[in-house]
Amino acid sequence: MELLIIGLIIFMAAHLVPTLPAARQSLIGNLGEKKYKAVFSLVSLVGFVLLVMGKARAPFVSVYLPPSWGYIATAALMLPVLILLPAAHMPGNIKRFTRHPMNWAVVLWAIGHLLANGDQASVILFSSFGLYAVYDMWSANKRGATRQTEKLPLKKDVIIVMAGIVTYGLIRFLHPYLFGVPVG
Repeated sequence: MELLIIGLIIFMAAHLVPTLPAARQSLIGNLGEKKYKAVFSLVSLVGFVLLVMGKARAPFVSVYLPPSWGYIATAALMLPVLILLPAAHMPGNIKRFTRHPMNWAVVLWAIGHLLANGDQASVILFSSFGLYAVYDMWSANKRGATRQTEKLPLKKDVIIVMAGIVTYGLIRFLHPYLFGVPVG
């Protein structure tokens, strides 16, 4: 459990820096843009590896019994999650409706996984990511985040949706091998 918490602290601390413009600018001023990005990426990767290892090694400690429909809800939520993720990084119209497709994906992912998992490590992991995503949306809005105004061709959205559907299918198939848990 300690490894999971250490990994979360490292990962979240790295991701808090961009939400603090003065701290981010100070680091860029001291390191330069490329070194800042390299350090950010390395620290994030170390935190991510530690939290994955920590989650895998954490003992099962029940906190609550998930609802019987939790797995179904998770499966349903994961399709929009896996459409919102590429929408955050690919040109399309989804960003006309939300300023934060990636953060909404994380929130839905966290909610879904909290509906399917009631153990202590899962509660810590998924609630941490969900709460961070909500904070990041608030912070980005405060810093002036805006929705996309340009309307793009529908084919861009079709590509995003298809990428999400293909990824959804792959994750459903690979979930037991990647995460040790079959999808319900």
